[in-house]
Amino acid sequence: MATTLCAQSSTPWTPPETDSTAIQNGPCANGGGGACGIQPGSGCPNCMMGVDCQNCCGSESRWQDMRPMQFAPYGPGGYAGPPRTAHLAQYRLRPGDQVRLLYLVTRRQGGGSYRLTPGDEVLIESLQDPDLVRGTLDRGLQIQPDGTLTLRLLGEVQAAGLTVRQLREQLEELYREYYEEPSIDVTPVRTNTLAEDIRSAVAGQGGFNQQNLDLVVMPDGNLRLPGLGAVCVQGFTLSQLKREINLRYSRIVVGLEVEPILTGQAPHVVHVLGQVANPSRIQIDTPTTVLGMIAAAGGHLPGGNMRQVVIFRRAQDWRLISTMLDLRGAVLGKRPTPADEIWVQDGDVIIVPEKPIQVFDNWVQQVFTDGLYGIIPVDLVTDAIINN
Repeated sequence: MATTLCAQSSTPWTPPETDSTAIQNGPCANGGGGACGIQPGSGCPNCMMGVDCQNCCGSESRWQDMRPMQFAPYGPGGYAGPPRTAHLAQYRLRPGDQVRLLYLVTRRQGGGSYRLTPGDEVLIESLQDPDLVRGTLDRGLQIQPDGTLTLRLLGEVQAAGLTVRQLREQLEELYREYYEEPSIDVTPVRTNTLAEDIRSAVAGQGGFNQQNLDLVVMPDGNLRLPGLGAVCVQGFTLSQLKREINLRYSRIVVGLEVEPILTGQAPHVVHVLGQVANPSRIQIDTPTTVLGMIAAAGGHLPGGNMRQVVIFRRAQDWRLISTMLDLRGAVLGKRPTPADEIWVQDGDVIIVPEKPIQVFDNWVQQVFTDGLYGIIPVDLVTDAIINN
């Protein structure tokens, strides 16, 4: 019986017996009695032998490491496979991703008192002098773009940034110069106009319903949003994007909520070159390995050197990194869990080079078949050499 050392300890690890006795009495992935954990007489299925890469403490498994395992848990007709874990724990935005932003004007304020903004309308009244009244309940006095109100006797008065109570107290104090008891009252007629303006910029008027804005992350990693301008979103998760956008809007407007939805990913492509049937640029939409990409390119040609498959990859800062893989054992069925069978990433370039003998054959063809000896017959060249 072969004995190997575990990759993470010095304790010898002995693979299980693979004879018929071990299969009948050995442990099974199902647990319980028998190889499959099912009691005799209950329709126990045939127990299959297989290799699991997690059973060798991180080192590469070999065919002699086979042991009984549940290889067909779905039984006859099963084809869906296990649900598996998610492709990514968190998806982070990058240039080319398509994002839909749902805008909702809620008129809710998280805390504190509402502060007036340009475009809001107020009704200003005085019990002391009816001539001081400005605006009506149908159409109030509008705060100008510079944040001021124009009032009788006072002229321009700053109103933007104040609460209704603060504006009333300010006017009361200013009018004391003209009246002993001004008795000023301020009534908000139309507020939160900036939120409506942003909503209108997104999808036009249409009631207080959510409005959609479809955007694509630009090459510089930014999104341009109404009222905010450029917002860098590259590397954000959707929850981080939501928090960032709503935080920025909360600084300038009240009661505006944005919900981002990822509607499309940027294209993920891998280039496969060299000794494959169809060298091409292949788009991927699911996790794929190097062998999977070579298969998608039509498979390797007989002259392909599967011992030295080259992978070029760009790191996060765009620097070039590369590696060389030995996949020949996997293709020949000699390595059940090849360590060199890695996942590809977007932008990878996979090159299946020629075998050394193929390189030599090409050189012979170029020199002797297509080169000098292909133009001048060999006997003439030989005669010329002898005569000289």
